[in-house]
Order: sequence, then structure tokens, then C-alpha cells
Amino acid sequence: MNRTQVVRNRLVESGVVAVLRDISRDRIVDVAAAIHDGGVTAVEITADAGRYPEMIAAVSEDLSETDAVVGAGTVTDAATARTAIDAGAEFVLAPDLNEEVIEVCNREGVVSVPGVMTPTEAVTAMEAGADILKLFPASTVGPSHVSALRGPLGDVPIMPTGGVSADDVAEYFEAGAVAVGAGSALVDYDAVENGDMEGVTRQAAEFVDAVETARSE
Repeated sequence: MNRTQVVRNRLVESGVVAVLRDISRDRIVDVAAAIHDGGVTAVEITADAGRYPEMIAAVSEDLSETDAVVGAGTVTDAATARTAIDAGAEFVLAPDLNEEVIEVCNREGVVSVPGVMTPTEAVTAMEAGADILKLFPASTVGPSHVSALRGPLGDVPIMPTGGVSADDVAEYFEAGAVAVGAGSALVDYDAVENGDMEGVTRQAAEFVDAVETARSE
């Protein structure tokens, strides 16, 4: 099994990707570690942060001896994808479908998770070599959209992201999602602001519990 397959399997096995956005360089390592302590093994650092390559590299190094995988999110062009991968990103997520980003990921052996909404986008992404499809923004269409896509397209791997909460995560898995992406529902930003890493861990653990309960039903 190659590294891309290993990372893809870890994303699916984890069931949830933590989306870290608007967190300072000074706190990103502590926050990522606290989230990992809460049971999250897939961490996404968004590439709209000014120092995202440095953040990816720092978090990757800090979690290198753990079971965590670290990736980049909000990657909307090939140049950003290359920069993130050079910094150590093992998976790349996007809010949109950009075939050049998928191509870069395929060439570098990195998992690609492009954003899709329609059946056409889903098919285009899979034909381009995407590993997982990020249904975004999920909250605008809800869990039923996952099953609606999977109906005609079969066993496509879908990761709803954007507005997914602990309250509705079970519905997404019941509809066929392989994992979900979560930001503020998983990351306690008030705790981050206050430097309360125990609070960060606690909220992450609660979300993980909701995911594990949903997947066991």
C-alpha cells in the first residue's frame, strides 16, 4: 500500500477532519496537539492564512510521532497546492473543483479532496483522479444530498464539510458519507482565544464521540 492509500484510509478511518482556520502561528501547534488529544487524527490547516506553509510544517513535525495526518485546506490553485505539499501536507482540500490541483496532488502522491456540489462536478472530479469528494457547503443541501449523489453515482466517497455539527453528523453518515469536515463545531475558538487547551480538547472529544456513535449505529 502506497502513502496516498495509507493517508486516504486514515482520513476515512478517522471519520472527521478538523478544519483549523484563523488560528495564529503562535498557537497553531498547541491547538493541533489539543485536538489530537481529543481523538482527532486528521488536521486541516487552511491555506488562506498568511503563514500557512510554516504552520503546516510546524504541526507536521510536532505530530510526526503520532497517528495524525496533516493537510491543507482552501487550496484553490495549483501553486498553492505545490507550496502546501512542499511544506508537508499529506492531503489537500478545496472548496471548489480545480483539475490542476488534483493533477498536482496525483503527481506528488498526495490525497486530493476537491469541493463538489453537483453530479457533474462529482464525476469530473473522480475522472480527474480525486480521492475523496468534499461536499461543500454541506449545510446548504443537507444529508439528503449525499444519498442523492450516491444514488446514480454509486459508491463515491463523500466528505460533507461546512456547517456539519454534532447534532446532524449521524444523518450524514447514515446517508453514506465516509467522513465529515468540521470547523467551529469541533474547534472551540473561545477556548483557543483564551489559551484554554483543555477546553479545545474537550470539545474535540465531544465531536469525536458523536462521530463514533453515529458510525456504530
